[in-house]
Amino acid sequence: MTVKPLCALVLLCLQIAYCVIKAGVCFLLPSKRKDLSGEVVLITGGGRGIGRHLAKEFAKQGAKKVILWGRTEKCLKETCEEVTLGGSECHYFVCDVANREEVYRQAMVVREKVGDITILVNNAAVVHGKSLIDSDDDALLKSQHINTLGQFWTTKAFLPRMLELRRGHVVCINSILSLSSIPGAIDYCTSKASSLAFMESLTLGLLDCPGVACTTVLPFHTNTEMFQGMRVRFPQLFPPLKPEMVAQRTVDAMRTNTAFVYLPWTMRMLVLLKR
Repeated sequence: MTVKPLCALVLLCLQIAYCVIKAGVCFLLPSKRKDLSGEVVLITGGGRGIGRHLAKEFAKQGAKKVILWGRTEKCLKETCEEVTLGGSECHYFVCDVANREEVYRQAMVVREKVGDITILVNNAAVVHGKSLIDSDDDALLKSQHINTLGQFWTTKAFLPRMLELRRGHVVCINSILSLSSIPGAIDYCTSKASSLAFMESLTLGLLDCPGVACTTVLPFHTNTEMFQGMRVRFPQLFPPLKPEMVAQRTVDAMRTNTAFVYLPWTMRMLVLLKR
């Protein structure tokens, strides 16, 4: 072996050792939490479910402004009023993240009326809960456009300015089903697996970008309207998560710059067992 490859191998081993030690120290020591007092947060799918609880949690923890995007104005208005009653500034805009042109257009409106977005939370998602054969083609496309492609459009709309400011955070509410699929939700599992790959690539791509980071949250079955009627094989062992808990853990993970979060932590065992 020549000197150059040998030096590269030694350097790689040192880098691996450094990363392992750094991860261990970060795990043992309490992490410093980011101050949200100057942050402007945009949450897609912010009118209901986890999105509504995220809006209230960000406001509770001191975010300067909270902006809600969604397709149903009634739900957006209700959530906006709840956040405003709590004493925080909140705005809402009707926007379908599956529509690329609408995303870019509304992003410009938000910048003009509210200001630069410093925290983007990609939360919008749909599920049809049918097998491939029983699924309508348009419904399958809708899942991919909202759950996966919508993140491309929103991130492209807001990330460039974050990089300019050297300040920003992209958060994705994913699902444990992106790693361990189930029958009867083929559209959702596929779209969430694509979404996870998107976030993994984006997270790695931003490692050398100071001030900008990513957080991906992978919760188990959450007790929201979207998953009403879903049955779990061992409900006592794996009870459904409360959306407010998912929101709290998400904001906390974002404030501590945690890249990936499994909810509950026992889901890590599920992934290991599958592999």
